[in-house]
Amino acid sequence: MFEPSSGGKGAVWRAQPGRPGAAAAAKPGGTAQGFTDETAELVLAVGDLAVDASVRRRARQIAARLAVARPRRDMSSRRGVGELTSLPYRGGSDDIDLDLTLAQLTEHPFPEDEDIIVRERLQTRRSVVLLVDVSGSMKGEQVKTAAATVGALAGELQHDALAVVAFWSDAAILLQLGQPVQPMALLDDMLRIPARGLTNVAFPLELAARQLAGVPPHEARVLLLSDCVHNAGPDPRPLAARLPRLDVLLDVGGEHDSELARDLARFGHGKARLVRGYRDVTPALSVLFRD
Repeated sequence: MFEPSSGGKGAVWRAQPGRPGAAAAAKPGGTAQGFTDETAELVLAVGDLAVDASVRRRARQIAARLAVARPRRDMSSRRGVGELTSLPYRGGSDDIDLDLTLAQLTEHPFPEDEDIIVRERLQTRRSVVLLVDVSGSMKGEQVKTAAATVGALAGELQHDALAVVAFWSDAAILLQLGQPVQPMALLDDMLRIPARGLTNVAFPLELAARQLAGVPPHEARVLLLSDCVHNAGPDPRPLAARLPRLDVLLDVGGEHDSELARDLARFGHGKARLVRGYRDVTPALSVLFRD
């Protein structure tokens, strides 16, 4: 395993097949599980396919309609620029919320400091790693679903920390966590990667854990979009269990493995939602991001 370089738009982590002792992988497109012990190497090239204008246009339309729920207010969040909210006085503000303070005083005629309610701005910043399956089993309408998810989520989370990893038997880091987000440029980078190879779900989960290292667990989450037809690499379930939260968008537009999708969400303390096409992206993401 090699660390990605700091230059360029992204990096590809390439899994090397044919290692002695590796288990035989299932055939491409098959749902039979195939666990291997493949290693990885860093390749700088991402892809050079021409961008499909219709897919790009459809992703832009979905991004414009998407409204991902904002994170819940968190009393431990960093104060500063952010949503104005009311909370107990802790020595950090002199802007008193009179209505709520008077309500507190009716119940506590001899008030403590925390019975005084003040208004402060709380900044809750999410760190989201999006893992997008672009393997050979994801094609046709499923490519449009993947593209729509990247464009929509990137557009909505521009003020949060976002990382994007496209994967097959290898993986391409299209956006490092915390780098500036340019939704359409990011979408174009993903669309230039040809759908190919087997599906290694474990590999991107490991990369997601690396991206989120040092991020407070309550601010970190991973979103996996895949058909979960895992037929290369080790069992991904133990890796899912190491993540703070893993939600799964299971693409059922073709062959898929719903059992593995449910297991990954359960091990990853998250939820699984079905998507049959790009129109399902908006409601599925909205439900997942309410938590």
